[in-house]
Amino acid sequence: MARAVRLTRMAWITYPETEASREAQALAAQVERDGGHVLAVYQDPVGEHWHLFALLPRDKVEASPYQRDLSPTHVKRLSEAVKRLDRFVDPIVVVSPSAGAYWTPNGNHRRAVLDRLKAAYVPAIVVTEPDISYDVLALNTEKAHNLKERSLEVIRMYRALADTQPSTTEEDWAHQFESAHLITLGLLYEQNKKFAGGAFAPILRRVDKFSKARLPKSLEEREERAEMVRACDAALAGAVAKLKKRGINHPYVKNYVLARTTPLTRARKTLPSFEQTFKKLVENIEAFDVSKVRYDDIQRVAIMAAPAAE
Repeated sequence: MARAVRLTRMAWITYPETEASREAQALAAQVERDGGHVLAVYQDPVGEHWHLFALLPRDKVEASPYQRDLSPTHVKRLSEAVKRLDRFVDPIVVVSPSAGAYWTPNGNHRRAVLDRLKAAYVPAIVVTEPDISYDVLALNTEKAHNLKERSLEVIRMYRALADTQPSTTEEDWAHQFESAHLITLGLLYEQNKKFAGGAFAPILRRVDKFSKARLPKSLEEREERAEMVRACDAALAGAVAKLKKRGINHPYVKNYVLARTTPLTRARKTLPSFEQTFKKLVENIEAFDVSKVRYDDIQRVAIMAAPAAE
């Protein structure tokens, strides 16, 4: 039997007597203690999970530690749109890892806009399960992720999970990580934000697999894989430098050289291991004859190829 409880002067909330609703009630009480206002407690229409719709104190809402970095251009453009409309109509998604703390895995740019406009409250859908913050890639839709942003978010999640849930494996979090190669690329982007991830991604996507080892151990293996890719990138930089000396300077040049030196072919049914692939790739790049490359060849292939996500 359902019952109604008035949590604030703004709304009546109706829900059945269930364990899930008690979790929602506890979270609602926490929001009120933290200076927020609960407008509604409800079950979502798909999975019937319990959520709160609330106004949270702006100074208590932060980006989740795994979020991509803010885009100043996007924040500026969004701020101007909100000011022009003179209203904010797009609530953010929030989880609460502890009392007094609220993280948004989806809506950090909108949160930054409210910071800039010095709003007192942030309209938010508060999810009762804190682990939803690990679904950051699936939740973020307000600004499409590029390859670097996705990779950095994945490695940030990975490090947090290695500390908090060290007995789990990469396979356990495959849904949240989306693809194994994003983990390796995350390590590479951490060290070099200008790393040519788009050039290496087609190769990595084919040979980089999720590990069955526990996260702390598999992170060590990931570091070794990242080092192999760095060695390959160093060899690639040497080939590119030789091409520049010949006057060939094109933004697609790294992709071109990798496409012609990769040990992987579409015809191969059995792929070599990660280590074998990058060892052979380094050998092929070092043996690559740059004297036979023409600028027109690179330009023609670049026009025909789909642009790599960077």
